[in-house]
Amino acid sequence: MKNKFSLLLFVLIASMLPACANKKNKQYTGIDGDYVTGTPLSERNDSANFLGSNVARGQYSPVYFAFDSNSVGADQEGKIRSVVEGVRSTGKTVIVAGFTDDRGTEEYNRSLGERRALAVREALISKGLSASKVQTVSFGKEMPADSGNNESAWAKNRRAEFGITK
Repeated sequence: MKNKFSLLLFVLIASMLPACANKKNKQYTGIDGDYVTGTPLSERNDSANFLGSNVARGQYSPVYFAFDSNSVGADQEGKIRSVVEGVRSTGKTVIVAGFTDDRGTEEYNRSLGERRALAVREALISKGLSASKVQTVSFGKEMPADSGNNESAWAKNRRAEFGITK
């Protein structure tokens, strides 16, 4: 009986040893692909770099959103029409960047920022802009327009901005 118990104990301990093996932690090596699409950055069109020197920002007013929403409000339609007219007249590409306030997790805010950018993209297309002239990117809660910690600041951060390729 003692031998059976010892054998059982030995088998149990031996089966748990692999779980104690030293696992190598994967080293973070930086971003090498688009967060949303998974496209390697080396394959992305340079105009997709919203922060790059080949993109002019601030030419158009941002589109603002309600808390936890990606619906483009009727009060934002004039901004959409302005971008459509401007991009049509130049033939350039517009990059729509979605942003959120700092409430919520990083993953949730990236996703919400992307949904906001896509909603604005759809609004631009519905007003007659070619889909090939609109790209999107999400920054989530990164790059706040206002770093305050109140409703006024949060409202300024729930936005989509436009960048025009040079």
